[in-house]
Amino acid sequence: MTRKTGRISQETFDDFLAEQNLLASAEERALKEIIAEQIVEAMEQQKLTKTAMAQRMNTSRRQLDRLLDPGTESVTLATLQRAAQAVGRRLQVSLA
Repeated sequence: MTRKTGRISQETFDDFLAEQNLLASAEERALKEIIAEQIVEAMEQQKLTKTAMAQRMNTSRRQLDRLLDPGTESVTLATLQRAAQAVGRRLQVSLA
């Protein structure tokens, strides 16, 4: 019985995603998830309910739920800014 020796790939997960044309959407979703988590943490620190947060943002609870869902693609920078301001934070966007 001969044993095959495995070949170790030098490919990273980012390389794989790029080859599959999925890297940009994966990065976008991860970024939205991070921002949503930070908003939720700030809400928890301030003991803000989703209803109260939505009122601060002058929006509906349903809209807030969409904002906090990283799978929602229609979230705008303006909405993210309003959410950040509602919890006393500032949204920073930069190009790397």
